[in-house]
Amino acid sequence: MRSGTTEALSRRLADEQAGSRLPSVCAALVRDGASVWCDARGTADGRADGTTVGPGTQYRIGSITKTLVATAVMRLRDEGRLDLLDPLERHLPGTALGGATIGQLLSHSAGLQAEPDGPWWERTPGAGWEELTGSLTVASTRHRPGRRHHYSNVGYAVLGELLARLRGAPWDQVLRTELLEPLGMTRTSTGPVAPYAPGLAVHPFADVVLPEPAHDAGAMAPAGQLWSTAGDLSRWAAFLAGDTGDLLAPDTLAEMSEPLVLNDVPGEAWTGAYGLGLQVWNLEGRRLVGHGGSVPGFVAALRVDVASGDGVVVLTNSTTGISATVAEDLLRLLEECEPRTPPAWQVRPVGAGSLELAGQWFWGPAPLVLRALPDGGLSLVPTGPTGRGSRFVPSGSDTWTGLDGYYAGETLRAVRGPDGAVRHLDVASFHLTRSPYDPGTDVPGGVDPAGWR
Repeated sequence: MRSGTTEALSRRLADEQAGSRLPSVCAALVRDGASVWCDARGTADGRADGTTVGPGTQYRIGSITKTLVATAVMRLRDEGRLDLLDPLERHLPGTALGGATIGQLLSHSAGLQAEPDGPWWERTPGAGWEELTGSLTVASTRHRPGRRHHYSNVGYAVLGELLARLRGAPWDQVLRTELLEPLGMTRTSTGPVAPYAPGLAVHPFADVVLPEPAHDAGAMAPAGQLWSTAGDLSRWAAFLAGDTGDLLAPDTLAEMSEPLVLNDVPGEAWTGAYGLGLQVWNLEGRRLVGHGGSVPGFVAALRVDVASGDGVVVLTNSTTGISATVAEDLLRLLEECEPRTPPAWQVRPVGAGSLELAGQWFWGPAPLVLRALPDGGLSLVPTGPTGRGSRFVPSGSDTWTGLDGYYAGETLRAVRGPDGAVRHLDVASFHLTRSPYDPGTDVPGGVDPAGWR
């Protein structure tokens, strides 16, 4: 990385620490699966002579914990141990929430109450599972399941217990065995391990701080108790960017990253959504995934640009104050100062069947182009103001299955005439022809015999 880039990034971090009055802040950037920059400002206690912080300093990461819990649950799904449509009752009987599905719990669409009953759970000693589940009633479901996004820490406490029951081990031990140790995230734990930054509140009208309590959250811990470092979370950012190894199938990560429930604010264009354990952001056409974290004494952010794979981690030990844009600002600076060089074009073989179909097609009068992709795939792209596009993968002789867009899961079939030549394409009952409403093909509804006029 060029010196000008590191100077710009470190200056943005310094401005944030000073301008937002943060005791300390640590940030890192990830590209191509590796950390390419990390810097920190301030000290652990905010004092001039305090302990410096760095990539190995632990901070509480709050709800970023949920991304690991969700990944472990999805591993169970991939093993066939559960289905996202399963009601909770099937695997965790005896709660008042049994009708909620696993998928709804993961996406915060089960309608559950946001926080547990009782005192502020993030600042008081946590209760066990029996006490938590005993406090939940039918009224704990605040909204019709599936109706809307309603963030629920309680829902992830339930998922943590589900994970423990199905694996036969505490939720945090499951995460350590299945994710943290294989990924080399040795500085991630349920409690602080030195060196770590204490949680602090900064007085709004004076340059003084107040220590925040940090109790064991008990049954609520899966919602946000983990501590981690910029170094460890850089590895997790690389994971969410696609470097999952053999721990999670790429298709499953893509499924987790799909925006399932919008965080809708009436009258405003949506910019935030939730997938299966991952927050999703739409920032001026850029899609980012990851999660934020906030508990008394700490704020954390982890975001990955889906298109580029670049990731950012930001950690601070202040209850409030950090600006909402610092993570995006660091990603933007990386992109501006170190733009990626596009890979060189090169020949890639395509299937003979897909090459035969490449070229101009029409959906009625609407023009589209079908491109042949490597490994026999196809890409259907509208070239006019209307039309529906999708990518397809081969699924049989003269058939392809849609990967995305309107035709996801639908079949594209090449229909041949008696001479063996392709006459038209059938896509989910729609006919695509080589010319607009080609009268020489079997257009549903027929073509006016007088033709165009």
